[in-house]
Amino acid sequence: MAKEENDEPTVEDMALCVEKITGVPLASQKLIYKGKSLKEMDQTLSSMGIKNGCKVMLIGKKNCPEEESELKKLKDLEKSVEQIASKLEDVNKELSGIQKGFLSKSLQVEALGKLDKRIKTTVEQFMKILEQIDSMTMPENFSDCRMKRKGLVKKVQGLLAQCDTVEGNISQEMDKLQCKNLALSK
Repeated sequence: MAKEENDEPTVEDMALCVEKITGVPLASQKLIYKGKSLKEMDQTLSSMGIKNGCKVMLIGKKNCPEEESELKKLKDLEKSVEQIASKLEDVNKELSGIQKGFLSKSLQVEALGKLDKRIKTTVEQFMKILEQIDSMTMPENFSDCRMKRKGLVKKVQGLLAQCDTVEGNISQEMDKLQCKNLALSK
């Protein structure tokens, strides 16, 4: 989360600190202050009357070491997804520049070809991650892992859909150039 300096800490900020300190995952936490459950994650601590020295009660359970190990694998995969997503973003920006005419016509065919290869590589990388996620086996009771895995699969599927769109746009641009080149050669 990108926070501005003057932003006040929220219940979510506190819950994330509690997770770091105690190892109790945010999803398994129930934080209680003065008998009231703190459910509104976006509420500021000061608006709830919580300040330094106040006592907040935590009810929750840590994951077993096996589930923590699986969660770590998922977090590592999530980092990989973020890195690949930035490559997708770069391809999209370069394509946008070509579409706006920032590159001379003579260089566009080669540039589009390179972008096409890069987007295909990106798709392959996302597919490999889906295979890795798919190969993970988890017991029914690893609910945090299952939720995280499901979220990660949805995210990767969404990014693959974006890749398809970009690939289609690259193809359209190549077709336009080929049509123009044919018209010019006649």
